[in-house]
Amino acid sequence: NVKLQLNTCKIEPKNYIYKVEAFLFDMDGTIVDSTPVVERTWRRFSERHNLNIDKVLAFAHGCRTIEVVTHFLQDKNIDIQEETKKVIDEEVSDIDGIIAIAGAFEFIAQLKDTNWAVVTSASRDLAIRRMNAAKLPIPKIFITADDVDSGKPSPEGYLKAAKLLGYDPESCLIFEDANPGLLAAQNAGIKAIAVGNNKHLDNKYYNHIILNYTSKYMCLETTLFQNMPRILNIKDLQF
Repeated sequence: NVKLQLNTCKIEPKNYIYKVEAFLFDMDGTIVDSTPVVERTWRRFSERHNLNIDKVLAFAHGCRTIEVVTHFLQDKNIDIQEETKKVIDEEVSDIDGIIAIAGAFEFIAQLKDTNWAVVTSASRDLAIRRMNAAKLPIPKIFITADDVDSGKPSPEGYLKAAKLLGYDPESCLIFEDANPGLLAAQNAGIKAIAVGNNKHLDNKYYNHIILNYTSKYMCLETTLFQNMPRILNIKDLQF
């Protein structure tokens, strides 16, 4: 086990100790910053179908493309599968501005292949494209929209990742940036840390929140995982 120590910076500081065997990461907004591409893609979609872009973006955050397209076009005389493919193709072809979330590469680089996985609502082609664009390693266990029957907030993806890694769900820790993913973590019975400054996150779904993985927010007291369990110190900050 890895001992995970979380120090909060609230009015009454408290220490939290978790025993962690594996980290499960969402991708977009959690380890990959794809915000420019996401906004461009859904803006084109909204313009094609005369939809409110703010409502589309709010719903799309953390959901599979098929679920977003279905939600907004199910009552219209439009081929859902064809439109979904169009949106995904646009996303795959556009990597301009994609970068890693600050500190994500350095943090992941310290983990063994058997200690982490990615669980994303993106298709496999899109996920690989964005991970490569952000210069992040492709994990051994990579659960995408193509690998599950139900997207987040269903716990299916996270439970599948934990099983494939060989760990019990309760021994894992999830990093997420959207309510559907955080709710998926809760539904899976896995503790979660929220990432980013999304003001719409529901704090009943996560245990702590960090802005990114830099030393200002996540303090690694020793090199993690390579030889033996070490202590990870995460500061819980309120924005």
